[in-house]
Amino acid sequence: METATRGRLLILGLGNLLMGDEGLGVHFAQRLEQRNDLPAGVDILEGGTSGFLLTEYFVGYPTMILVDATMDERPAGTIRLIHPRFSSDFPKSLSTHDIGLKDLLDGLTLLGRMPEIHLFVVSIQDLANMEIGLSPEVEAVLPELERQVLELAQSLVSKVDA
Repeated sequence: METATRGRLLILGLGNLLMGDEGLGVHFAQRLEQRNDLPAGVDILEGGTSGFLLTEYFVGYPTMILVDATMDERPAGTIRLIHPRFSSDFPKSLSTHDIGLKDLLDGLTLLGRMPEIHLFVVSIQDLANMEIGLSPEVEAVLPELERQVLELAQSLVSKVDA
């Protein structure tokens, strides 16, 4: 994705695709990429476990919606929207993207370059090494997660256009 073609809002799916439900964000981004009715100015990215490699996106977009899994003792499939300001505001992540991403966020905060972030987390129960699919509980909430994310995305780009 070249800088010149970027929209105003990035929806970024995070997670490890090879660890079952932990790959939720990537599965979600792939699902959105299949749609042809996204609001104008909205881009989608499968961020995987990239950490620092995502720097250009965090710097290049004024507003981001992140989607990630969390293991937080809530029932599997619980969807929450968080508005983190610092890396410590993010829920505990589950895989290698935790280290690089939190360091990236701390650096952006120190530089005053942190975009406006809206974080959707979905609770999961356990990790499944070398499993690509999602559990039935997490798979079942994807339509509702999609509805909530797209509703917020539309609201954010409408606010900018107004």
